[in-house]
Amino acid sequence: MTDPSGPPPSGPTGSTPGADDASGGTTATGPGTPARQPAGVDPGSTDLVILTGMSGAGRSTAANVLEDLGWYVVDNIPPQLILSMAELAQHSRGGVNKLAAVIDVRSRSFFTAFREALHALRDKGWAPRVIFVDATDEALVRRFESVRRPHPLQGQGRMLDGIARERTLLGDLRSEADVVIDTSGLNVHQLSAKVTQIFAAGGGPRLRVAVMSFGFKYGIPLDADLVLDLRFLPNPFWVPELRPKSGKDPAVADYVLRQEGAGEFIERVVALMEPMVAGYLREGRRYVTLAVGCTGGKHRSVAVAEALSRLLSGDDVATILVHRDLGRE
Repeated sequence: MTDPSGPPPSGPTGSTPGADDASGGTTATGPGTPARQPAGVDPGSTDLVILTGMSGAGRSTAANVLEDLGWYVVDNIPPQLILSMAELAQHSRGGVNKLAAVIDVRSRSFFTAFREALHALRDKGWAPRVIFVDATDEALVRRFESVRRPHPLQGQGRMLDGIARERTLLGDLRSEADVVIDTSGLNVHQLSAKVTQIFAAGGGPRLRVAVMSFGFKYGIPLDADLVLDLRFLPNPFWVPELRPKSGKDPAVADYVLRQEGAGEFIERVVALMEPMVAGYLREGRRYVTLAVGCTGGKHRSVAVAEALSRLLSGDDVATILVHRDLGRE
């Protein structure tokens, strides 16, 4: 668990993304502040990301990862100032080509202007990506209680009251996000790895598809863009010799994939994804999460996720395989 007043530790693997700093102030990390230069620089030369989300969901961890990847990170900036910061980066003559603006509930008085700020950026030729980190109420309460800090919107009420107010405040922003990252079951290192996968530099595929297996009994992933239910297939759990194995085992995979309807289901999912992938590429979307669920997230969903990951990968698509609940039983 991370102290909300500081950066996440590099501590034990079991630590979780910390409750973010609830104090005020705008800070910048990374290279020196870019100086204003003559106009005429193409906004496309600077990549712009807006990072936001629920307090305690791991914004600080994500921001630190971006900084480590070479991004210029500006923390707790009011939305009205994003365009100015972007223009400073634009005129830095290549000094800042990756800019990340972190916005949180501390800027709540400015959120009414967020949509106008996005419109202003797009009118100027920018294509900002909005990244939203989220977690379940249970996970957020656990993180705040572990560091004995109140929620920034709690006031005199309960912690859950503050979380509910923040969800209401950020609801529109979450719905417009390009990427939603669910950190509920992630520790600091897992969240860092996920952010790195999303923002890893380099050319190649223009769309990253995270194919995630999960167990319905542990809840549907908050960051899923498309959810598939595999509970219509026979469960290997009831086959004694297969029960201790996972869907990564060839015996389990063969059992699942040769069931009636399994092959047809996979083929139709791949066919369904073809126009969606084309549309995502036209709209400039770069990251999508396809969640495949069964009862416990150990057998059927793992086997089918492995198959879909292989079939969906291509020249324009890179797949990222995530088994969220494997080993959790």
